[in-house]
Amino acid sequence: MRGNFISFIHAKRGKKREVERHEWKEGEKEMLRGGYTRRLLDVDLSSGTVKERELSEEFLLKFVGGRGFGARFVWDFLVERIRSGVPPRREVFRDEALKPENIILIAPGPLTGLYFPATGKTSISSISPATGIYADSNFGGMFGVELRQAGYDAMLIRGAAKKLTLIFVDDGEVSLLSADAFKGKGCVETERAIKKDLGEDVSVACIGPAGENLVRFACVNSEWGRNAGRTGMGAVFGSKNLKAIAVRGSKDLPVADIDRLLSVAEKAFEYLRNHFLFDLWQEQGLMSVVDYLNTIGVLPSFNFRAGVFDGASRVNGDEMVRRFKIGNTACFACSMACGNICLVKEGRFRGTVVEGPEYETTCMFSSNIGIDDFSFVVRANYLCDELGMDTISTGNLIAAVIEAQERGIISEEEVGFSVKWGSQDEILALIEMIAHRKGIGDVLAEGSFGVIKKWKEMNNLISQVKYLEQSAYDAHASECMALAYGTCDIGAHHNRAWPIAKELEVGEKWSLEEKVDLVLYHQAVRPLFDMLGVCRLPWIELGLSERFYAEAFSAATGVETTIDELLFRSDAVYNLTRAIAVMLGIRRKDDYPPPRVFEEPLRGGPNEGKRVKREKYEKMLSIYYEKRGWDENGVPKRETLEKFGLSDVADELERKEEKIGLHKKA
Repeated sequence: MRGNFISFIHAKRGKKREVERHEWKEGEKEMLRGGYTRRLLDVDLSSGTVKERELSEEFLLKFVGGRGFGARFVWDFLVERIRSGVPPRREVFRDEALKPENIILIAPGPLTGLYFPATGKTSISSISPATGIYADSNFGGMFGVELRQAGYDAMLIRGAAKKLTLIFVDDGEVSLLSADAFKGKGCVETERAIKKDLGEDVSVACIGPAGENLVRFACVNSEWGRNAGRTGMGAVFGSKNLKAIAVRGSKDLPVADIDRLLSVAEKAFEYLRNHFLFDLWQEQGLMSVVDYLNTIGVLPSFNFRAGVFDGASRVNGDEMVRRFKIGNTACFACSMACGNICLVKEGRFRGTVVEGPEYETTCMFSSNIGIDDFSFVVRANYLCDELGMDTISTGNLIAAVIEAQERGIISEEEVGFSVKWGSQDEILALIEMIAHRKGIGDVLAEGSFGVIKKWKEMNNLISQVKYLEQSAYDAHASECMALAYGTCDIGAHHNRAWPIAKELEVGEKWSLEEKVDLVLYHQAVRPLFDMLGVCRLPWIELGLSERFYAEAFSAATGVETTIDELLFRSDAVYNLTRAIAVMLGIRRKDDYPPPRVFEEPLRGGPNEGKRVKREKYEKMLSIYYEKRGWDENGVPKRETLEKFGLSDVADELERKEEKIGLHKKA
């Protein structure tokens, strides 16, 4: 490990902020002069109809883009379904997610495709078939750029095609094509075939066998190794008989002040180029995190029971660079180029090549299942990418199965073979079984919900929140990370908040309020990047100031906007996604990290014996609710929703109050 790069960046994070609000009101004089195409592509697969819809200025400025657009569309869908008589329970909507009525909202952001660092992000939002509540996932690359250049700020997909279908968006011309030729094919194979048919200049988002087989944590893959993982968006595609979307665009993007945008972009790129860790980042990308987490003792190992792994040096960034890395990839306009192209040059997996692996995949297929062979990680990464399956959920569930067999909860007969820590062949077999729903794979394909339903004891072994399997950062030693997982709107995912580094490095003597403030700040700023359509890594890894993004937004749209105003909009979306969860029965009882974070002390390393004390967590959760403007059950108060311009959401919650018992004690 070459220096503690994380501590440098996080030394300035988490300060309290006074939020300045910009009240965008319907009927105001038009302010937007750029930033948006103002058009939404509406595709109904059931009827085969395609329409264009205009997006109002109020909607654009209020929800910004990406997951902001998705949250509003999912809320409206939810209300419509409940009014039609569907019971407002997440177990019900977990299955509703795979019905034709569910929607998919694909949206980049107002900065996607512009000259500014890492503007290649696109969000996919829906009801999750894994969790039954709001979900979004995002991926980088060129897809969102092409969609914007084709003339659209977002794409809405609903209904279900009778046959496997490819949506082709060609500079505003939309075709629904047969995808029968790609049935059962892997993601990379599918993408290659589509590009051969339609042209190398199209950007493709597609699913593999896991999505077709409705594995509830299936991915949507793009450009070889760019994955919209987590939450099961690939299964939603599969339920709609949607194999792929191909997009090609050539239109200029609207920018209000091009000179100002160029100026702020050049300053941002210069900052990144001159950062003392820039070269290390290009060399290792996220793989640098392996050594860092192992050193501070929070590297998930042996199913989140230990915080250090003896074999870490054989699966870290240095090992990758020394023996496997053959190139770099980058998303649109990104100088950081975090994508590592790795090739296995010798041994049983010789010839396997992937765009990856990144840290999360590496951890889940090494330390957390007891394997210290990087060539195996590459192979597991390749399989998951080709099959179209989330590596975090897959590795997490397999680790839980290994421990369960060790404890006698799941028998060898139920699995079909003995699987132990480090059992490479058996673990690869399980990956295939999940994707094709064979044997025990059919149960595992249902995710945490289905596994726990079959074996109740697994609730104590699977690290999950709200039925989303936990990311690769152990929370035993970090009260902030525990709270971040517990209160994440989509489940146990680090993309909403990653406060662990700062807490462990400088926050030992912080008050509970200070820890809550750090989580709240991360939950505002990190989701904001998904709304703007940019990658968070220049900020989180190299410390690019948040204010660069506000200036870029102002230059693009012509609406002078501060970072606090944008963070206010991000907080509004967080309250909206919470309202979705509340409508479906989520309460305080659901806002907790996995049980073993409280009950089982961490093994090994500098955090040996640590665990989160439940009484402290309860206090933090209450402080969190108070600062959010939610009641003690975690229900947003009317005044809070009204503050964010969500009066209609408050009305709907009150309308359902009697039916779903909003204010009953958890």
